[in-house]
Amino acid sequence: MKKIIQQLTSSERILLASHTNPDGDAIGALLAMGLALEKLDRQVTLHNESSIPAVYRFLPSVHRIQKQLPDPARFDTAVILDCGSLNRVGSNADAIKTIPVIVNIDHHTTNSRFGQYHLVDVDACATSEIIYRLIQTMGLEIDASIATAIYTGILTDTGSFRFSNTNQAAFTICEAMVAAGVKPSAVAQHVYGTYSLGRIKLLNLALDSIEISNNGYLSIMTVTQEMLADTGTQPEDADGLINYARRIRDVKVAALIHELENGPGAKGGPKQFHVSLRSDGSVDVSRIATTFGGGGHAGAAGFSMASSLAELKQTIYNLSDGFGESCQIN
Repeated sequence: MKKIIQQLTSSERILLASHTNPDGDAIGALLAMGLALEKLDRQVTLHNESSIPAVYRFLPSVHRIQKQLPDPARFDTAVILDCGSLNRVGSNADAIKTIPVIVNIDHHTTNSRFGQYHLVDVDACATSEIIYRLIQTMGLEIDASIATAIYTGILTDTGSFRFSNTNQAAFTICEAMVAAGVKPSAVAQHVYGTYSLGRIKLLNLALDSIEISNNGYLSIMTVTQEMLADTGTQPEDADGLINYARRIRDVKVAALIHELENGPGAKGGPKQFHVSLRSDGSVDVSRIATTFGGGGHAGAAGFSMASSLAELKQTIYNLSDGFGESCQIN
C-alpha cells in the first residue's frame, strides 16, 4: 500500500476506471477514490463505459463519470477498480494499457495481478472496503459524499449483509460511514425502494423466461434486446433480476443470460451475451466464469460470450453436471 500511496501522491493527472455493467461496489469505489484524491488537488477523471444503473444515480458526483475515454496520453497514472483483469474495463482496455503506471485495486479471487502496482485483498467484503482503508492510511478526510459511496459499495456487494463475503469490517466501516453522515434509510430507498414501470414489466418478462434443469439445481433467466425494446428499458434495468432466479427452492446456481447490442461489424455474426452467475454457496461459480475468460467470486461471477442463445444455454447446462445429476434443458 505504501508504494501505491507514493505513486498517487506524486501523480498529477489520474484516470480512475471500473468494470463495465457496474454494480454498486464498482461505482462506489470509483467515486470514493476519486473524491478522496481531489482533496490532494490532483486532476482526476472518472470513467466507466457503461451507463450507470438508475438506482445508483443518487450518489454524490455520479454525473462526473464519463462514458467516453479521454486521450490516455493526458494521464500519468490509471487506477483500475474492482476488475479481475484489465479487460474488464471494456473496449478501452488497450488504450488504458498505454498509460505509464497502472494501479490495480480489487478483491476478486480471480484477479490476475495486472499493473505495476496491485492492492488485492480477497478477504475484503468489497473493493470499497479496500478504498476505505487506503483513504484512512493516506490521512484524508472521509466526508459525507465519500462515506455514502463507500457505504453503498459495501451494502450492495454484501447483499445487504446477507452474502457469505460479509465480514466484521463490513459492519465496522458502515458504522463509521453513518457517523460521517450517511443516511441508511435514504440509501436503501434509492437502491431497493423504487422501480420504474418499465422495469416492473421487464421483471415480468424475465420471470417468465426462467428455465429449470431437470434436477432442479440450475435456473436460467434470459433478458433479450427485444424484451428491453418492448418495455422501454435500458440494459442497466436488468441489474439485480438474477436474484429472483437464485432464490428458487433447491437451486444451487442461477444464470442470467443478457443479450448485448452487437458491436460494429457484428451484423450477421453470432450474438453477444453477458452471463451473470450466482451461487447458493455450494458451487464456486468463479471457476465456471474463468473457463470463459471471466471472473468474480465464489458466490457471484460472470463472463461474456459470442454464441446463439440455444447453444449458450446448452453450454451452461452442460457445465452444471457437477452440481448433482446431469442437467439438461427442459
